[in-house]
Amino acid sequence: MAIACCLLVGLAACTGVTTGLSAAGGTPAAQLTTSQVRVLQLNLCNSGIAACYSAGRSIEEAAAVIRAESPDLVTLNEICEDDLRPLERALARAVPGGKAVSAFQAARDRNTGEGYRCANGEQYGIGIVSRWRAVSGTAPAGGIYPVQDEDDPEERAWLCLDVAATPALGVCTTHLAYTKREVASGQCRYLFDTVIGGMRARNGAASVVVGADLNLDGDNPDLRSCIPPDSALTDDGAVQHVVATPDFVLDTSRTIELRIDTEHPGLLVTLARRAS
Repeated sequence: MAIACCLLVGLAACTGVTTGLSAAGGTPAAQLTTSQVRVLQLNLCNSGIAACYSAGRSIEEAAAVIRAESPDLVTLNEICEDDLRPLERALARAVPGGKAVSAFQAARDRNTGEGYRCANGEQYGIGIVSRWRAVSGTAPAGGIYPVQDEDDPEERAWLCLDVAATPALGVCTTHLAYTKREVASGQCRYLFDTVIGGMRARNGAASVVVGADLNLDGDNPDLRSCIPPDSALTDDGAVQHVVATPDFVLDTSRTIELRIDTEHPGLLVTLARRAS
């Protein structure tokens, strides 16, 4: 797998971003205008450290959900780096064309300055899997927030990838701090104002979709203040959200109860492009 890292406007720190491609055979389908985007957000609690850890069974369950639901994009929190491979394969087998691409961003360990580690020694963090290839000439972008809880050894990260839907689409994920609301709020503002604002300025107000565990519930004023006005927004009734730029509207949204307890359901959202 190749490793790449690029900077967006205002990026304070950047660690390794890993990308990969897996294919399950078949020939790519002709690409048509993408009128809908289906996003599956999952927090899989697979660090091996948290009490909800299920000895890797959450990855098997996630792969089964991906095969059953055939989303276009999967945004992932609380995973180990090698967890991406079976999820890539699952999406590749579920969608037309038989291919998928992925990206991974590690959280950072405050004590070592290196990538945070799962109990098995792999890097721990967040990921994206896409049925669409990355936009030619681009690389995934990810980094560590400048706002962190100084009492928490895990420094939170963000990750974005430009994918070749038609028209092209930016997809981002993050897992914000749970320890202090003011830290999560500051990270949320940085994500939408600096990271996504920079993406849209660079690409001429490009479409962007975010699937994430923001650790801010839907009634929280800090959440409403950090998300741009007129965004399409839905949640799982708790702290997982899918957010999209105003050129999308919410079509459908539902939670998926996983057979493995990860303390979070899956959140499956269909976004429709707004009629021009």
